[in-house]
Amino acid sequence: MDIMLVDGYNIIGAWQELQALKRISLVDARDRLIELMADYQAYSGLRVIVIFDAYLVAGNATKLKKHNVEVIFTKSKETADARIERLSNELMTKRTKIYVATSDMTEQNVIFGNGALRKSAREFEIDVQNVQRGITEKVQETLQQKPSRKIKMTDEVAARLEEIRRGKI
Repeated sequence: MDIMLVDGYNIIGAWQELQALKRISLVDARDRLIELMADYQAYSGLRVIVIFDAYLVAGNATKLKKHNVEVIFTKSKETADARIERLSNELMTKRTKIYVATSDMTEQNVIFGNGALRKSAREFEIDVQNVQRGITEKVQETLQQKPSRKIKMTDEVAARLEEIRRGKI
């Protein structure tokens, strides 16, 4: 399975929707990013791991799953960049492609050295928007499909039963 590593705060700082949310509440911006990543993961089939800095926060690293997306808060004095570099090294196999979503140029150069591929925040935003459109189209298709009957019958029989149900007979 291919893996997308997401530099959480880098993406929040780059996408307008998340920037606006961040001005109101950083927690809401993080939650929205995770929700978007859950949709992205489900639609794309990629395993998504979102990494947030806890560089200036005392404490141990925290790993959790939210909406089936892996979320990592780094330990004190560890940057998201350092964790992403380590993860891209650890998770790399011959059969696994690692993508990193960040616009941090230094980070991009390091992950290239590890054999990972990069997506800038803008490229990744376009990918996520395309996924959102794909999901919307799929939902619309599903809603427009004629509901299937649980019992096979001709349209004539179905119409007759509908008349009986409505009390017209």
